[in-house]
Amino acid sequence: MSSGVAVSDECKNYFEEIKKAKKHRYVVFYIKEEKSIVVESVGGRDAKYEDFLNDLQKGGDVECRYGLYDFEYEHQCQGTTESSKKQKLFLMSWCPDSAKIKKKMLYSSSFDALKKSLVGVHKYIQATDLSEASEESVEKQLRSTDRV
Repeated sequence: MSSGVAVSDECKNYFEEIKKAKKHRYVVFYIKEEKSIVVESVGGRDAKYEDFLNDLQKGGDVECRYGLYDFEYEHQCQGTTESSKKQKLFLMSWCPDSAKIKKKMLYSSSFDALKKSLVGVHKYIQATDLSEASEESVEKQLRSTDRV
């Protein structure tokens, strides 16, 4: 089910800048006036995961957000001694349990439109609390898609 919420061109442009040009570390989106998904904040390449979580929660514990993050980690292939750096883009739907039902439904039904617009995301993550959005939890989910 689609909510009829449109994804702004600005969202797509920032996505391309992260995916291809590696200009930013992350982007946080929100639904403006129940009509369109727009950019709320952008993190530079030197931004930490903690900054991303802070921006994701900037609206308070009753606000939902979407976050796109270019995650980097070390990966060691089986049978080798060297590790390589891996980068994976993930898109997170952040809807805290304390958010209003109507808002959660809007963000949930609009997540599909955002997924379709941002082609090339490795993993989609839905988080309702900090344990699900933590760096450890996200890294574990991203590593689960690695080839051994």
